[in-house]
Amino acid sequence: MHTSAIVGIGATPYYRRGASLPQTPRDMACDAIMAAAADAGIPVTAIDGFAYFSNYGGGIETGGLMEALGIPEVGFSATTTGGGGGSAGAIGLAQAAIVNGDSRYVAVVQSLQQAKNRLGAAFARMPPTPENSFYRSAGVAAPGQFAAFIARRHIHKFGTRREAFAEVAISTRQNAVTNPAALMRDPLTLDDYFASPMLADPLCKLDFCLESDGAVAILLARADEARDMAQKPVYVAAAKHGGDRDWGRGFMWGNMPDESFSSSGMRSIARRLYAAAGMGPEDIDVALLYDHFTAFVVMQLEDFGFCPIGEGGPFVEQGAIRLAGGSIPVNPHGGNLSEAYIIGITHVAEAVRQIRGTAANQVKDAATALVTGGPGPMPLSALLLTA
Repeated sequence: MHTSAIVGIGATPYYRRGASLPQTPRDMACDAIMAAAADAGIPVTAIDGFAYFSNYGGGIETGGLMEALGIPEVGFSATTTGGGGGSAGAIGLAQAAIVNGDSRYVAVVQSLQQAKNRLGAAFARMPPTPENSFYRSAGVAAPGQFAAFIARRHIHKFGTRREAFAEVAISTRQNAVTNPAALMRDPLTLDDYFASPMLADPLCKLDFCLESDGAVAILLARADEARDMAQKPVYVAAAKHGGDRDWGRGFMWGNMPDESFSSSGMRSIARRLYAAAGMGPEDIDVALLYDHFTAFVVMQLEDFGFCPIGEGGPFVEQGAIRLAGGSIPVNPHGGNLSEAYIIGITHVAEAVRQIRGTAANQVKDAATALVTGGPGPMPLSALLLTA
Protein backbone atom coordinates (compact mmCIF):
# COMPACT_ATOMS: atom_id res chain seq x y z
CA MET A 1 0.00 0.00 0.00
CA HIS A 2 1.48 3.34 -1.03
CA THR A 3 1.89 5.98 1.62
CA SER A 4 2.92 9.03 -0.43
CA ALA A 5 2.71 10.40 -3.93
CA ILE A 6 4.18 13.14 -6.07
CA VAL A 7 1.39 15.62 -6.76
CA GLY A 8 3.21 18.54 -8.36
CA ILE A 9 6.31 19.37 -10.39
CA GLY A 10 7.70 22.74 -11.36
CA ALA A 11 10.82 24.05 -13.06
CA THR A 12 12.42 27.19 -14.37
CA PRO A 13 13.78 27.29 -17.89
CA TYR A 14 17.21 25.70 -18.11
CA TYR A 15 20.17 27.98 -18.79
CA ARG A 16 23.74 27.51 -19.90
CA ARG A 17 26.19 28.00 -17.06
CA GLY A 18 25.92 31.56 -15.70
CA ALA A 19 23.13 32.63 -18.05
CA SER A 20 20.53 32.65 -15.25
CA LEU A 21 21.94 35.92 -13.90
CA PRO A 22 20.77 38.35 -12.55
CA GLN A 23 18.42 35.87 -10.86
CA THR A 24 19.65 34.27 -7.66
CA PRO A 25 19.38 30.57 -6.74
CA ARG A 26 16.60 31.55 -4.30
CA ASP A 27 14.72 33.40 -7.05
CA MET A 28 14.82 30.30 -9.23
CA ALA A 29 13.89 27.98 -6.35
CA CYS A 30 10.86 30.09 -5.54
CA ASP A 31 9.73 30.09 -9.17
CA ALA A 32 10.00 26.31 -9.32
CA ILE A 33 8.17 25.85 -6.01
CA MET A 34 5.34 28.15 -7.07
CA ALA A 35 5.03 26.24 -10.34
CA ALA A 36 4.89 22.90 -8.47
CA ALA A 37 2.19 24.23 -6.13
CA ALA A 38 0.16 25.48 -9.09
CA ASP A 39 0.60 22.11 -10.80
CA ALA A 40 -0.78 20.38 -7.70
CA GLY A 41 -3.63 22.89 -7.36
CA ILE A 42 -2.71 24.14 -3.89
CA PRO A 43 -1.63 27.56 -2.59
CA VAL A 44 2.11 27.80 -2.14
CA THR A 45 1.51 28.83 1.49
CA ALA A 46 0.14 25.33 2.17
CA ILE A 47 3.61 23.82 1.81
CA ASP A 48 4.84 22.92 5.27
CA GLY A 49 7.98 20.89 4.68
CA PHE A 50 11.20 20.98 2.66
CA ALA A 51 13.71 18.32 1.65
CA TYR A 52 17.02 18.97 -0.08
CA PHE A 53 20.10 17.23 -1.38
CA SER A 54 23.50 18.77 -1.97
CA ASN A 55 23.93 22.53 -1.79
CA TYR A 56 26.57 23.10 -4.42
CA GLY A 57 24.58 25.96 -5.88
CA GLY A 58 24.22 27.69 -2.51
CA GLY A 59 21.65 30.32 -1.63
CA ILE A 60 18.61 28.22 -0.74
CA GLU A 61 17.56 27.39 2.80
CA THR A 62 14.23 26.92 4.49
CA GLY A 63 14.02 30.20 6.36
CA GLY A 64 14.66 32.26 3.26
CA LEU A 65 12.16 30.27 1.19
CA MET A 66 9.48 30.67 3.84
CA GLU A 67 10.01 34.41 3.98
CA ALA A 68 10.00 34.80 0.21
CA LEU A 69 6.93 32.62 -0.34
CA GLY A 70 4.89 33.65 2.70
CA ILE A 71 4.85 30.17 4.21
CA PRO A 72 3.80 30.59 7.86
CA GLU A 73 5.18 27.39 9.43
CA VAL A 74 6.97 24.16 8.53
CA GLY A 75 7.07 20.88 10.37
CA PHE A 76 10.02 19.38 8.53
CA SER A 77 13.29 20.48 6.96
CA ALA A 78 16.15 18.12 6.14
CA THR A 79 18.85 17.42 3.59
CA THR A 80 20.90 14.40 2.61
CA THR A 81 24.68 14.53 2.73
CA GLY A 82 26.86 14.12 -0.33
CA GLY A 83 26.22 15.51 -3.80
CA GLY A 84 24.06 14.35 -6.69
CA GLY A 85 23.86 10.91 -5.12
CA GLY A 86 21.02 12.24 -2.96
CA SER A 87 18.80 13.38 -5.83
CA ALA A 88 16.51 10.35 -5.67
CA GLY A 89 17.01 9.86 -1.93
CA ALA A 90 15.62 13.32 -1.13
CA ILE A 91 12.23 12.02 -2.23
CA GLY A 92 12.61 9.43 0.54
CA LEU A 93 13.21 12.24 3.04
CA ALA A 94 9.98 13.90 1.97
CA GLN A 95 8.15 10.59 2.18
CA ALA A 96 9.41 10.09 5.73
CA ALA A 97 8.06 13.48 6.77
CA ILE A 98 4.65 12.66 5.36
CA VAL A 99 4.48 9.16 6.85
CA ASN A 100 5.54 10.51 10.23
CA GLY A 101 2.83 13.17 10.11
CA ASP A 102 5.31 16.03 10.31
CA SER A 103 4.09 17.73 7.13
CA ARG A 104 1.16 17.64 4.75
CA TYR A 105 2.91 18.95 1.64
CA VAL A 106 6.68 18.61 1.27
CA ALA A 107 8.69 20.27 -1.49
CA VAL A 108 11.94 18.69 -2.68
CA VAL A 109 13.95 21.53 -4.19
CA GLN A 110 17.19 21.96 -6.09
CA SER A 111 18.48 25.24 -7.50
CA LEU A 112 21.81 25.50 -9.26
CA GLN A 113 23.72 28.50 -10.53
CA GLN A 114 27.27 28.02 -11.77
CA ALA A 115 28.23 31.56 -12.75
CA LYS A 116 30.97 31.64 -10.11
CA ASN A 117 31.08 28.12 -8.69
CA ARG A 118 31.50 25.48 -11.37
CA LEU A 119 30.72 21.99 -10.17
CA GLY A 120 33.55 20.74 -12.34
CA ALA A 121 35.96 22.56 -10.04
CA ALA A 122 34.22 21.67 -6.77
CA PHE A 123 36.76 19.07 -5.66
CA ALA A 124 39.66 21.37 -6.44
CA ARG A 125 38.19 24.00 -4.11
CA MET A 126 38.09 21.63 -1.14
CA PRO A 127 40.72 22.31 1.55
CA PRO A 128 43.60 19.81 1.76
CA THR A 129 43.12 16.71 3.89
CA PRO A 130 45.27 13.60 4.36
CA GLU A 131 42.92 11.74 2.02
CA ASN A 132 42.60 14.20 -0.84
CA SER A 133 46.27 15.13 -0.70
CA PHE A 134 46.98 11.57 -1.83
CA TYR A 135 45.43 12.21 -5.24
CA ARG A 136 45.63 15.98 -5.58
CA SER A 137 49.40 15.82 -5.41
CA ALA A 138 49.17 13.80 -8.64
CA GLY A 139 47.11 16.55 -10.30
CA VAL A 140 43.76 14.77 -9.96
CA ALA A 141 41.14 17.26 -8.87
CA ALA A 142 38.12 17.12 -11.22
CA PRO A 143 35.12 14.75 -11.18
CA GLY A 144 35.80 13.66 -14.75
CA GLN A 145 39.29 12.49 -13.85
CA PHE A 146 37.94 10.22 -11.11
CA ALA A 147 35.23 8.90 -13.43
CA ALA A 148 37.88 8.17 -16.05
CA PHE A 149 39.74 5.81 -13.72
CA ILE A 150 36.62 3.68 -13.21
CA ALA A 151 35.68 3.80 -16.89
CA ARG A 152 39.19 2.65 -17.82
CA ARG A 153 38.99 -0.21 -15.34
CA HIS A 154 35.69 -1.35 -16.86
CA ILE A 155 37.28 -1.27 -20.31
CA HIS A 156 40.29 -3.26 -19.06
CA LYS A 157 38.30 -5.83 -17.11
CA PHE A 158 35.37 -6.46 -19.43
CA GLY A 159 36.53 -5.33 -22.86
CA THR A 160 34.00 -2.49 -22.93
CA ARG A 161 34.42 -0.27 -25.99
CA ARG A 162 34.22 3.49 -26.25
CA GLU A 163 31.47 2.82 -28.79
CA ALA A 164 29.25 1.90 -25.83
CA PHE A 165 29.87 5.27 -24.20
CA ALA A 166 29.23 6.87 -27.58
CA GLU A 167 25.87 5.13 -27.84
CA VAL A 168 24.84 6.59 -24.48
CA ALA A 169 25.76 10.09 -25.65
CA ILE A 170 24.17 9.70 -29.09
CA SER A 171 20.90 8.10 -27.97
CA THR A 172 20.49 10.58 -25.14
CA ARG A 173 21.03 13.48 -27.55
CA GLN A 174 18.54 11.94 -29.96
CA ASN A 175 15.96 12.15 -27.16
CA ALA A 176 16.86 15.76 -26.42
CA VAL A 177 16.35 16.77 -30.07
CA THR A 178 12.58 16.40 -29.62
CA ASN A 179 12.39 17.84 -26.09
CA PRO A 180 11.64 21.59 -26.26
CA ALA A 181 13.10 22.13 -22.77
CA ALA A 182 16.50 20.63 -23.64
CA LEU A 183 19.58 22.82 -23.99
CA MET A 184 21.32 20.60 -26.57
CA ARG A 185 19.12 19.77 -29.56
CA ASP A 186 21.55 19.17 -32.42
CA PRO A 187 21.83 15.46 -33.34
CA LEU A 188 25.11 13.62 -32.77
CA THR A 189 26.80 11.02 -34.93
CA LEU A 190 29.47 8.49 -34.11
CA ASP A 191 31.94 10.61 -36.06
CA ASP A 192 30.98 13.62 -33.91
CA TYR A 193 31.66 11.58 -30.81
CA PHE A 194 35.13 10.41 -31.85
CA ALA A 195 36.02 13.93 -32.98
CA SER A 196 35.16 15.30 -29.54
CA PRO A 197 38.25 16.41 -27.58
CA MET A 198 39.56 14.00 -24.98
CA LEU A 199 39.24 15.51 -21.49
CA ALA A 200 40.12 12.58 -19.23
CA ASP A 201 41.07 9.45 -21.16
CA PRO A 202 38.95 7.46 -22.01
CA LEU A 203 36.26 10.13 -21.55
CA CYS A 204 35.87 12.85 -24.16
CA LYS A 205 33.87 16.06 -23.90
CA LEU A 206 30.67 14.35 -25.06
CA ASP A 207 30.96 11.85 -22.20
CA PHE A 208 30.56 14.71 -19.71
CA CYS A 209 27.25 16.16 -18.49
CA LEU A 210 26.30 19.77 -19.18
CA GLU A 211 27.19 22.75 -17.01
CA SER A 212 23.88 24.50 -16.57
CA ASP A 213 21.68 26.61 -14.28
CA GLY A 214 18.07 26.27 -13.20
CA ALA A 215 15.74 24.98 -10.50
CA VAL A 216 13.24 22.13 -10.11
CA ALA A 217 10.73 21.43 -7.33
CA ILE A 218 8.88 18.19 -6.64
CA LEU A 219 5.83 18.29 -4.33
CA LEU A 220 4.69 15.28 -2.28
CA ALA A 221 1.53 14.56 -0.28
CA ARG A 222 -0.17 11.60 1.40
CA ALA A 223 -1.27 8.94 -1.05
CA ASP A 224 -4.91 9.08 0.05
CA GLU A 225 -5.03 12.85 -0.38
CA ALA A 226 -3.22 12.72 -3.73
CA ARG A 227 -6.13 10.95 -5.39
CA ASP A 228 -8.28 14.08 -5.08
CA MET A 229 -5.72 16.62 -6.26
CA ALA A 230 -5.29 18.34 -9.62
CA GLN A 231 -2.90 15.88 -11.26
CA LYS A 232 -2.78 12.14 -11.70
CA PRO A 233 -0.87 10.93 -8.62
CA VAL A 234 2.51 9.28 -9.07
CA TYR A 235 3.11 6.97 -6.15
CA VAL A 236 6.39 6.36 -4.36
CA ALA A 237 6.80 2.58 -4.42
CA ALA A 238 10.22 2.70 -2.73
CA ALA A 239 13.08 5.12 -2.12
CA LYS A 240 16.49 4.09 -0.79
CA HIS A 241 19.75 5.88 -0.18
CA GLY A 242 23.07 4.98 1.39
CA GLY A 243 25.55 2.48 0.01
CA ASP A 244 28.12 -0.06 1.11
CA ARG A 245 31.56 0.44 2.63
CA ASP A 246 33.36 -0.95 -0.41
CA TRP A 247 32.25 2.07 -2.45
CA GLY A 248 33.96 4.16 0.20
CA ARG A 249 33.87 7.93 -0.24
CA GLY A 250 32.62 7.60 -3.78
CA PHE A 251 34.29 7.71 -7.14
CA MET A 252 37.02 10.05 -5.92
CA TRP A 253 38.18 7.30 -3.60
CA GLY A 254 40.60 4.81 -5.12
CA ASN A 255 40.68 2.07 -2.51
CA MET A 256 37.67 -0.01 -3.47
CA PRO A 257 37.94 -3.76 -4.10
CA ASP A 258 38.04 -4.54 -7.80
CA GLU A 259 34.40 -5.67 -7.90
CA SER A 260 33.29 -2.25 -6.69
CA PHE A 261 35.91 -0.26 -8.56
CA SER A 262 34.57 -1.42 -11.92
CA SER A 263 30.94 -0.60 -11.01
CA SER A 264 28.62 2.28 -10.25
CA GLY A 265 28.55 1.29 -6.56
CA MET A 266 24.78 0.80 -6.80
CA ARG A 267 24.33 -2.93 -6.26
CA SER A 268 23.36 -2.72 -2.60
CA ILE A 269 20.96 0.14 -3.35
CA ALA A 270 19.36 -1.89 -6.15
CA ARG A 271 18.95 -4.93 -3.93
CA ARG A 272 17.27 -2.97 -1.13
CA LEU A 273 15.11 -0.93 -3.51
CA TYR A 274 13.74 -3.95 -5.36
CA ALA A 275 13.10 -5.80 -2.10
CA ALA A 276 11.20 -2.86 -0.62
CA ALA A 277 9.00 -2.47 -3.69
CA GLY A 278 8.56 -6.17 -4.42
CA MET A 279 9.82 -5.55 -7.94
CA GLY A 280 12.72 -6.40 -10.21
CA PRO A 281 14.29 -5.01 -13.37
CA GLU A 282 11.68 -6.80 -15.47
CA ASP A 283 9.01 -4.52 -13.94
CA ILE A 284 10.64 -1.24 -15.02
CA ASP A 285 9.17 0.56 -18.04
CA VAL A 286 11.56 3.51 -18.18
CA ALA A 287 14.86 4.26 -16.44
CA LEU A 288 16.07 7.72 -15.50
CA LEU A 289 19.73 6.97 -14.81
CA TYR A 290 22.04 9.63 -13.42
CA ASP A 291 24.26 10.41 -16.37
CA HIS A 292 26.94 12.80 -15.20
CA PHE A 293 29.30 10.61 -17.26
CA THR A 294 28.28 8.16 -19.98
CA ALA A 295 30.29 5.28 -18.56
CA PHE A 296 28.20 5.20 -15.41
CA VAL A 297 25.02 4.64 -17.37
CA VAL A 298 26.59 1.42 -18.67
CA MET A 299 27.57 0.37 -15.14
CA GLN A 300 24.20 1.23 -13.60
CA LEU A 301 22.44 -0.94 -16.16
CA GLU A 302 24.55 -3.81 -14.84
CA ASP A 303 24.11 -2.96 -11.17
CA PHE A 304 20.31 -2.71 -11.47
CA GLY A 305 20.10 -6.05 -13.26
CA PHE A 306 19.12 -5.04 -16.78
CA CYS A 307 22.05 -7.07 -18.07
CA PRO A 308 24.75 -9.26 -16.47
CA ILE A 309 27.78 -7.67 -14.80
CA GLY A 310 30.40 -6.87 -17.43
CA GLU A 311 27.96 -6.99 -20.34
CA GLY A 312 26.72 -3.41 -20.17
CA GLY A 313 28.81 -2.38 -23.16
CA PRO A 314 27.40 -4.87 -25.67
CA PHE A 315 23.91 -4.39 -24.17
CA VAL A 316 24.02 -0.66 -24.89
CA GLU A 317 25.67 -1.05 -28.28
CA GLN A 318 22.83 -3.27 -29.51
CA GLY A 319 20.36 -0.41 -28.95
CA ALA A 320 18.83 -1.60 -25.68
CA ILE A 321 18.42 1.90 -24.20
CA ARG A 322 16.84 3.51 -27.27
CA LEU A 323 13.27 4.78 -27.18
CA ALA A 324 12.48 2.97 -30.42
CA GLY A 325 13.03 -0.75 -30.11
CA GLY A 326 15.05 -0.76 -26.89
CA SER A 327 14.30 -3.14 -24.05
CA ILE A 328 14.72 -0.42 -21.38
CA PRO A 329 14.36 3.20 -22.57
CA VAL A 330 16.84 5.42 -20.73
CA ASN A 331 16.56 9.19 -20.15
CA PRO A 332 13.88 10.10 -22.70
CA HIS A 333 14.23 13.78 -21.75
CA GLY A 334 17.90 13.97 -22.75
CA GLY A 335 19.30 13.57 -19.26
CA ASN A 336 22.16 15.40 -17.63
CA LEU A 337 24.09 14.98 -20.87
CA SER A 338 21.75 16.90 -23.18
CA GLU A 339 18.67 18.32 -21.43
CA ALA A 340 20.21 20.05 -18.41
CA TYR A 341 22.28 19.24 -15.35
CA ILE A 342 20.50 20.35 -12.17
CA ILE A 343 22.31 17.75 -10.05
CA GLY A 344 19.85 15.02 -11.08
CA ILE A 345 16.46 16.34 -9.98
CA THR A 346 15.41 16.70 -13.61
CA HIS A 347 15.29 12.90 -13.73
CA VAL A 348 12.62 12.82 -11.00
CA ALA A 349 10.51 15.36 -12.88
CA GLU A 350 10.81 13.34 -16.10
CA ALA A 351 9.80 10.14 -14.30
CA VAL A 352 6.64 11.91 -13.10
CA ARG A 353 5.84 13.12 -16.63
CA GLN A 354 6.36 9.63 -18.02
CA ILE A 355 3.92 8.06 -15.56
CA ARG A 356 1.41 10.88 -16.05
CA GLY A 357 1.67 10.31 -19.79
CA THR A 358 2.67 13.91 -20.52
CA ALA A 359 6.35 13.57 -21.49
CA ALA A 360 7.76 15.12 -24.65
CA ASN A 361 9.10 11.68 -25.60
CA GLN A 362 6.51 9.42 -24.05
CA VAL A 363 7.28 5.76 -23.41
CA LYS A 364 4.10 3.90 -24.29
CA ASP A 365 2.10 2.72 -21.26
CA ALA A 366 4.86 3.69 -18.82
CA ALA A 367 3.64 2.70 -15.36
CA THR A 368 6.87 2.16 -13.40
CA ALA A 369 9.98 4.34 -13.47
CA LEU A 370 13.40 3.87 -11.92
CA VAL A 371 15.29 7.02 -10.93
CA THR A 372 18.88 6.98 -9.68
CA GLY A 373 21.08 9.50 -7.89
CA GLY A 374 24.83 9.19 -8.24
CA PRO A 375 27.22 7.41 -8.41
CA GLY A 376 29.47 9.84 -6.65
CA PRO A 377 30.18 10.77 -3.04
CA MET A 378 28.02 8.97 -0.48
CA PRO A 379 25.09 8.58 -0.28
CA LEU A 380 23.92 7.01 -3.49
CA SER A 381 20.18 6.69 -4.00
CA ALA A 382 17.40 5.27 -6.13
CA LEU A 383 13.65 5.62 -6.41
CA LEU A 384 10.79 3.61 -7.88
CA LEU A 385 7.68 5.51 -8.95
CA THR A 386 4.44 3.87 -10.09
CA ALA A 387 1.08 4.81 -11.50
